[in-house]
Amino acid sequence: MNPSKPASSTDSPRPEGQPWHSLPSETVLETLQSSPDEGLSGSEVRARLERHGPNVLQRVSGESPLKLLWRQVNNPLIWVLLASAALAIGLGKVTDGLIVLAVVVLNTLIGFVQEFRAGKAIEALTQMVPENATVLRDGQKLTVPAAELVPGDVVLLASGDKVPADVRLLAARNLQVEEAALTGESVPSEKRVEAVAASAGIGDRTSMAFGGTHVTYGTGTAVVVATGGGTELGRISQLLREAVDLQTPLTKALAVISRYITVSILVISLVLLGVGLLRGYEVAESLMAALTLAVAAIPEGLPAIVTIALAIGVQYMASRRAIIRKLPAVETLGSTTVICSDKTGTLTRNEMTVQALWTPASTWTLSGVGYAPQGELRREGQPPGPPTEDARELLVAGALCNDAAVRLAEGSWQLTGDPTEGALLVAAEKVGLKVDALRERHARVDAIPFESENQFMATLNEDGRGGRFILLKGAPEVVLRRCASDGPATGEVLAEVERLASRGMRVLAVASRSVPVSHGGLQFEDVEGGFRLLGLQGMIDPPREEAIHAVETCHTAGITVKMITGDHAKTAEAIGEQLGILEGRGAVTGAQLAEMDEARLREVATSCNVFARVAPEHKLRLVRALQQEGHVVAMTGDGVNDAPALKQANIGVAMGITGTAVSKEAADIILTDDNFASIAAAVEEGRRVYDNLIKSLAFVLPTNLGLALILIVGVAFFPIMRLDGEDVPLLAMLPTQLLWINLVATVALALPLAFEAREPDVMRRLPRQPDAPVLSRFVLMRTLLVAVLMCAGATGLFLWEYNAELGRGIAHTLALAEAQTMAVTTVIMFQIFYLLNCRSLHDSLFRIGLFSNPFVYAGIGLLVVLQLGFIYLPFMRKVFDTAPLSAGELGLCALVGAAILPIIGVEKGLRSRHARHERQTGSRARWRVPRRATVG
Repeated sequence: MNPSKPASSTDSPRPEGQPWHSLPSETVLETLQSSPDEGLSGSEVRARLERHGPNVLQRVSGESPLKLLWRQVNNPLIWVLLASAALAIGLGKVTDGLIVLAVVVLNTLIGFVQEFRAGKAIEALTQMVPENATVLRDGQKLTVPAAELVPGDVVLLASGDKVPADVRLLAARNLQVEEAALTGESVPSEKRVEAVAASAGIGDRTSMAFGGTHVTYGTGTAVVVATGGGTELGRISQLLREAVDLQTPLTKALAVISRYITVSILVISLVLLGVGLLRGYEVAESLMAALTLAVAAIPEGLPAIVTIALAIGVQYMASRRAIIRKLPAVETLGSTTVICSDKTGTLTRNEMTVQALWTPASTWTLSGVGYAPQGELRREGQPPGPPTEDARELLVAGALCNDAAVRLAEGSWQLTGDPTEGALLVAAEKVGLKVDALRERHARVDAIPFESENQFMATLNEDGRGGRFILLKGAPEVVLRRCASDGPATGEVLAEVERLASRGMRVLAVASRSVPVSHGGLQFEDVEGGFRLLGLQGMIDPPREEAIHAVETCHTAGITVKMITGDHAKTAEAIGEQLGILEGRGAVTGAQLAEMDEARLREVATSCNVFARVAPEHKLRLVRALQQEGHVVAMTGDGVNDAPALKQANIGVAMGITGTAVSKEAADIILTDDNFASIAAAVEEGRRVYDNLIKSLAFVLPTNLGLALILIVGVAFFPIMRLDGEDVPLLAMLPTQLLWINLVATVALALPLAFEAREPDVMRRLPRQPDAPVLSRFVLMRTLLVAVLMCAGATGLFLWEYNAELGRGIAHTLALAEAQTMAVTTVIMFQIFYLLNCRSLHDSLFRIGLFSNPFVYAGIGLLVVLQLGFIYLPFMRKVFDTAPLSAGELGLCALVGAAILPIIGVEKGLRSRHARHERQTGSRARWRVPRRATVG
């Protein structure tokens, strides 16, 4: 829509402000000053096009690539990395500095690509509008570009068309429109001309058709009432622009870590600078010590570790049918507290299925999930068995009075035609009735096709014995009016209809009447009365078996599952009960949500789990209400109507099979199988990724702090040596050696942790608090403990070796090189043994399995080879000022490093005992334990 034009989509106000769907078609035409036979004149179209603008969705120009790129660079951690690169180069190690810069470039490019792709969600909406439309103008039928439609245009609709704008129907014949992208309903909506209540939701506005939806059956004539941004599609486009992308828990946590690291390094470096000056260091030497500390303390490899850990998570999730569009989404899933799921195709099979049969003589249930090839027919109170004559007659009639077709392929029935009629065919096939053979034996002679005004379909068939019969199928109240009075009582039948409907089922009645063989055609007077009621068939789109188990898994993991659907309330309640999420509460409708203020909405959003007949703005409000209550919300969807909520949610999950391009562009994750069970698997994978990131942090940070402590101890307490007439500070490690540990050793050992298997209790824990810091008390205490041990071991061994070598008469330079090499090797050994402890932060190495992650040993082997090169290769010794060590000295380094194993083992045991005590006494305050949540 042209932004310079008014947003109004009509030429004059609607009478009394009523919506178009509640007005008679004559009043709509009069208001829009249009004619059903002539349409608009060419001059009037030009005037209205100037006034309203073209029938296109406004495209918002995204941020420039340079602005997107700058946002990737402009955060504390990147600045710290850039500073560390400058420091490394300033210390003469250009190669090391370039390595750090490469990490910055990698992270920047990944973030840039993510944001650039995410900005295409609104653009995808433009693909929903067709290129051309058939209209009446000046009494002539014309094909015009859809962009040139204006309010008041009379358009012609036929099967296969895409509706070009929001239109009010003037005439309809058997018109059915598939509106799943807007409403979420699994079956096409039957359209009629009659006005509906002003309060009707989108899915109940049967007198309207909306831009971007598809005509699946029949024909119609309609008048355009809204174009461009004034349409329902345009309104969703506006909601999508208003929805905001939220920071994920991981990105927020990394931002906090970045600030901590930045501030801490600056403070400690300044303190160290002061300490050096007080001890008599030259200014240049004190400055060099401060710069060296910065090199030691900055975890240069951390961004690479995080990025690669997330990328590995992406690969694992892809193998579990979840495609990740944005890297941080991997971890966000692990912190999800609420999953808001669409119903059709996600929690259910999107396969309308007959589950109940009723005849005047018996009641039956039919098993067999969805379009499964076989089913089991069970009479009430009886074991499974073949259908009795009355049940068989009902199933045969449903298959014959039917225009759909099914075929068996790849182990299930494949449907062509209306889903409701397909359910009747599959029901017959499941119990062994061959539809093709039945249709051949009882050939159709004539038919009255289904029309929404009549609410029934009738066929005239051969009976195979020289006679003919009429079959009638349709709404129960319509069929009952045409049945003879000697049949079952109307009240009894309607009571059964109500019972099935209360279970969320769609109910069809079937009746028959014999006629003479001379009956050559079928007229409306032939179906006015005299029928015998054969029975009722109740059908529903059943929940997926794997979805039921996945919901239970989510409950065990402390995650609340909520169903948000455009379907009817009774259907939603029935599915919710089968899934185990209804919990005794009824469904809340979109109309009820619209009347709630924000406080009441937050209360209902938290306490209720099933929402029906919702519009796009309702979904968006629900997601925002849950977020305001502190929840991390995952939202699933496949339609255009889901896109704003998908974008607003902390994690948007789109359907890969049935999902529209708009929903996929707005989402963070796309499921390749449209299955809720894949979401539960992705949550499990997300928790594994987060666990492994914490393991990586718990491994990396102690090294950086330990190296900083080694340097601080040296500057504060080690003597200043007088060599060749100059004062030279005695340090356990050189800056280049610190960088070696940071960039090579740490990364080589930390990366294998990204491949660690899931912890046994990963789906038996409550979700972590959304605002819980990554640097938890445990991580900080562990970091301090290991750093102190590492500092003590490395400095102690350095002093012991340095003094021992001097005592044997070795020159100071060689003694210092050997002692520093031993200090570096001791830190490396600490890292190797501490890595084994970090494979699980709670359990012992033996419980998780010594060889469950072979990448750990590959990393250790690689580092051992690199460290041997660091010690013995001449060019490495020249670069890093190292000296060769004897086997005994290597063994001593390994012995000191191995001390970390029993110490951390004792620490794990003490924490486990404390955690058990807290669980037993309930002394630990837990955050919002959802109903149904259990803790293992």
